[in-house]
Amino acid sequence: MPVESHPTIRVGWREWVRMPSAGLPWIKAKIDTGARSSAVHAFDLERFERDGDPWVRFSIHPWQGSDEDAVTLERPVVDERVVRSSSGHSEQRLVVELELVLARRRRTTEVTLSRRDEMGFRMLVGRETLLHGYLVDPAVSYLGPRPKLHLRRRNRGR
Repeated sequence: MPVESHPTIRVGWREWVRMPSAGLPWIKAKIDTGARSSAVHAFDLERFERDGDPWVRFSIHPWQGSDEDAVTLERPVVDERVVRSSSGHSEQRLVVELELVLARRRRTTEVTLSRRDEMGFRMLVGRETLLHGYLVDPAVSYLGPRPKLHLRRRNRGR
């Protein structure tokens, strides 16, 4: 897939991501060059049709280990694909497009919907998103913008 030219933005192995059009000001993400697709923790998935097209309603918990501040979204289903985890487990996942802001760059990207309750991060940013001008430095974290300290503390230890 050809990728348009962008100035390179350096990011760490974990970053704060915004999804303003989804009403999510911040979610902590692992930058994962081993994952093809990006993924977000989604629950209460409900498929439905709108004008004959497949859609899904789902909710996202932005904070680790907390049910607070859940956001419910409705998006068209752009694909369904089998995703294999690093442990070798495969599952069928719905794919939607979400607008992400990573290190001040706004990008609409495909995101798989998955239960990530037990995972260390509620979101993974994969290679399909990173192809658009990101350089990952695995030695550092949080090079991009991040929420104010009182919001970061809500996510600490969870």
